[in-house]
Amino acid sequence: MLSREPTRVVRDFTCDSRRWASYKPREGDVIIATAPKVGTTWMQQIVSLLVFQSPEPRPLGHTSPWIDCRFRGPVELMLENIETQTHRRFLKSHLPLDALPIYDEVRYIHVARDGRDACMSLLNHYKSFSKEALDGFDKIGLSDETIGRPFPRTPQTEREFFLYWIAGSEDEPTPRSDHFLSLERSFWRERRRSNLLLVHYGDLKADLSSEMKRVAEFLGIKTLNSIWSRLVEAASFEAMKREGGRLMPQVERLFVGGHQDFFYKGTNSRWRDFLTEADVSLYERKIEAELAPALIRWLTEGRLIAGDPRTSPD
Repeated sequence: MLSREPTRVVRDFTCDSRRWASYKPREGDVIIATAPKVGTTWMQQIVSLLVFQSPEPRPLGHTSPWIDCRFRGPVELMLENIETQTHRRFLKSHLPLDALPIYDEVRYIHVARDGRDACMSLLNHYKSFSKEALDGFDKIGLSDETIGRPFPRTPQTEREFFLYWIAGSEDEPTPRSDHFLSLERSFWRERRRSNLLLVHYGDLKADLSSEMKRVAEFLGIKTLNSIWSRLVEAASFEAMKREGGRLMPQVERLFVGGHQDFFYKGTNSRWRDFLTEADVSLYERKIEAELAPALIRWLTEGRLIAGDPRTSPD
């Protein structure tokens, strides 16, 4: 049953929330909704391993479609693919929660990450786009009357890109700091919903096995002890990069270095090597002005340090 309709429309170079209008939920569906470059593919792989109970790599673009994606073909074809799936469906989104429909019978998983880490990972994404990908984004922007311009060619160095990212406005159709903070607020507001699980990138790095067990419990999936270690190993960054060509074959044309560029480093705190004290202070002032203190702590430290978001007072 529909618990809440979307309260806003999001249209940018990669996403269009209107594509969810024809989605028909199925009992047990899982929607993995995150900001870009915070561990989306990682969570898709975790859920895939749990659903199929096998470490065998499966193409995530096919098994876990990204409905709001504007460059993967007509939404009708994507929805047809979803309707024919016989496994437990798990779908991807880069939309804020207030731009998605919320259904009682659907499970939602949100992955969060420190904004500075997301920014550094986003830079690698932008630097690696192929000409074919950029041309496609240009076409989307120029054909959408709410955008009306080609895809921006962004700064290519870490500090310059951070300053570009932090100065972004939510009125701009690219994932910059205001978009990131708005998206995180949308999930934080709903964090006590029983069908929403918040997971942190840093916690996945710190204790992948335990976090996978949290996801499995949330989804009501039981796994034999005899295969658990193999599933955890298959969810490691090293395994995903090794199998990247099979997991993400669609990125071979989107990135100059294919899946090797898509699965770049998978590390945190790279920003410490590039940002000045003034830059870090700028980020801190920005989030303090935009986010509740408990949300700031959650984004910065994760559940293992900051505590469970559901029990947070603000």
